[in-house]
Amino acid sequence: MASLALDQSSPDPDSTSNSPAYPVDLEEIRKIVELMEEHGLSLFHLEQEGVNVKLKKSPDPEALREALGGLALSPGVQMAAPAAAPAAVAPAAASEEEAAALPGKVVESPMVGTFYRKPAPDADDFVQVGDRISEGQTVCIIEAMKVMNEIKAEVSGTVSEICVDDSSSVQYGDTLFRVT
Repeated sequence: MASLALDQSSPDPDSTSNSPAYPVDLEEIRKIVELMEEHGLSLFHLEQEGVNVKLKKSPDPEALREALGGLALSPGVQMAAPAAAPAAVAPAAASEEEAAALPGKVVESPMVGTFYRKPAPDADDFVQVGDRISEGQTVCIIEAMKVMNEIKAEVSGTVSEICVDDSSSVQYGDTLFRVT
């Protein structure tokens, strides 16, 4: 049976002191790592009977890049250039002055992610142009870091325009719908 010696007396789980150690079964460590993967955990810390185990997983660089896509970076920090956006998304990038000139209220994106008009590929759209919506009604989904987030309307009225194409990327504050 393979085992790993872990620090028994150090209060710091990251410590590498030369204190006496307890054997730990590597198969148990593997099971813990599998459970961390299965449940999306990035940190596991167990302290009992003088044994101190701390497992830390680095975040996925692609998920971080996606999450930080809409944030301004500090000077000297560089990120890979994002893929070119489809031309159909250009109307959503209209200037604030143009957007303010249009009548009605808007439903804005509360986060960075991928916009979906329906709950599943084979389902109907949440809303269409001409539909009457009420405050609190789910109008779309935005996927962020592999989590599907239901977006609820903060206004009531009739959908006059859907400003984003299905399955396209959106940024925080982008106009998703116009409501009159």
